[in-house]
Amino acid sequence: MKILYAIQGTGNGHLSRARDIVPLLKQKADVDVLISGIQVDVEAPFDIDYKLRGLSFIFGKQGGVDLFNTYRKAKSMQLIREIKTLPIEKYDLVLNDFEPVSAWAAKFKKVPCISLSHQSAVMSEDSPKPDERDLIGETILRNYAPTNGYCGFHFEAYNNRIHTPVIRQQVREIVPSNHDHITVYLPAYENEKFYKVLGEIKGVQWNVFSKHCKKAEHKGNVYIYPVNNEQFLASMTTGIGVLCGAGFETPAEALFLKKKVMVIPMKGQYEQQCNAAALEIMGVPVIKKMKKKHVPKIQDWLLNGTIPEVNYPDVTSDILDQLLANHKKQLLAS
Repeated sequence: MKILYAIQGTGNGHLSRARDIVPLLKQKADVDVLISGIQVDVEAPFDIDYKLRGLSFIFGKQGGVDLFNTYRKAKSMQLIREIKTLPIEKYDLVLNDFEPVSAWAAKFKKVPCISLSHQSAVMSEDSPKPDERDLIGETILRNYAPTNGYCGFHFEAYNNRIHTPVIRQQVREIVPSNHDHITVYLPAYENEKFYKVLGEIKGVQWNVFSKHCKKAEHKGNVYIYPVNNEQFLASMTTGIGVLCGAGFETPAEALFLKKKVMVIPMKGQYEQQCNAAALEIMGVPVIKKMKKKHVPKIQDWLLNGTIPEVNYPDVTSDILDQLLANHKKQLLAS
């Protein structure tokens, strides 16, 4: 079976999951890898067969998506050209982690395409949603990378097609420790915001990993570093907690490592609002913005925050076996 595994390159979670999925898939089938996006922060530890521009949401510096720059940098004609010229017909199956070029190419040329993503789990009616539904946000999630079916990942297995997170082996093999620092990953905030807010909270070191710096810097107890997978992982596994956006992989890995977690969902990003709703049910505190008025809540979390119990078994290979077996059955039945 010839498979195209397509990865969304914006953010780090998709690539983190791919670190485990791609080697396992290559043991089971003939696999090519595609990645698209213009805000990729970490290198893939495997060969990439197609590296495309795709369609990326651009992170701003005030806690949300920068819609102006997203629109300005969205080269629609190039996107259409990538969709039309991708040789999708040479594949028997596309496994898609929220990647738009391969999804739309597969849709137009009627190639089977299955979502293997967190976003597909988020959109299930069985998954938690915020009190205020966002019809525009839901429409974007449903149509950004359309597929024929889904196998999803979420903080809990809300139905039989949703599985607990893929925790990469690099994380599973670590023995965590607890030193006096908090790891911070909030890519949609400018560095000055961290100094103004987190600098108010003494008695702990803040290790901030930022998209907006080229070299390490610090003021007082706030240390800011460029995004680096190895350094981030070392900080997360040796600290007492993680303050991050309401993405998926980082909170999931922090919970797996038994770290206290607080999240700030990205403004205007419906997926993160849904994740925040799910995490809040689990007992993870949520604040709306990085502002000085939330300093008491952050301090209370540092002093009194608890760590939700999670069970994230290593069943990725079994999930892939089941997914491929189901696809073969559908081919025989058709």
